[in-house]
Amino acid sequence: MTLTLGSILDSAGIDPADAQVIRHAYVKEHEDTGLQGIHADSSDEEILAYTRQQSTSPRIFPVTPPRIWVVFIREGGDRARLWSVVENRGEVPNDGALRTFDLVVSNHMADLRNRLVIGWRSPRTWRLNGPTAAGYPVTEIADAQPVPFPGFDRLVLNYAQLQAVMREQRYASWRTALSSVIGIYLITDSRDGRQYVGKADGTESIRQRWSAYAANGHGGNVELRGLDPDGFLFSVLRVFDPAIPTREIDAAESHFKVALDTRRHGLNRN
Repeated sequence: MTLTLGSILDSAGIDPADAQVIRHAYVKEHEDTGLQGIHADSSDEEILAYTRQQSTSPRIFPVTPPRIWVVFIREGGDRARLWSVVENRGEVPNDGALRTFDLVVSNHMADLRNRLVIGWRSPRTWRLNGPTAAGYPVTEIADAQPVPFPGFDRLVLNYAQLQAVMREQRYASWRTALSSVIGIYLITDSRDGRQYVGKADGTESIRQRWSAYAANGHGGNVELRGLDPDGFLFSVLRVFDPAIPTREIDAAESHFKVALDTRRHGLNRN
């Protein structure tokens, strides 16, 4: 069974009926408008600005375009590589020849940017309605480029990022680093600033401890049950070699609970 763009859209929570699919081609200048096109070295900002401007002719562009635009870049005659998904928040200036739209880059399919390639059946067509494009075949999903580990002292992850780190191949080096240490970590509820100091000790690495949070949001901690993990930020306070005695881990945990006052004004109960 052939994997189609429709399956990818469904898994990303995008209804094809609420989307259109655009394929940009590299062109120096458009003959009909004289506007500058895009090229292989165009920045994301330039591609977004280019996407914002569309023709006023209803034969070229719909009078009421959908909310979601899935934007590809032409790659060869019959291939298109995903650039990004953008959300249309409405039309802004219209000078009679060009319409400009307020477009914001969406997190939809963010992990597939520059990786997803579909076969483009209509080489002369640059825009498709979502339900039509949904039937186009996926020809490639390239391996993600590895993301360098930033170091323990620079590590701050929201909940979605934590789940990605524990799941995606591009974060393999991060999992290796987190597997190599035990220590003290901090969870901050970004909505109200309350904090929770936790520890990974004994045979449980920080990776193992954080994997539990990625799975259910609370990691088995009574203090965190019932809270929405989407507002959590995860960071590391101090790391230790796994051979360090447990009493030193306990002492460090107690120190940070006192220093950050997480028993009285945070989420720690003991």
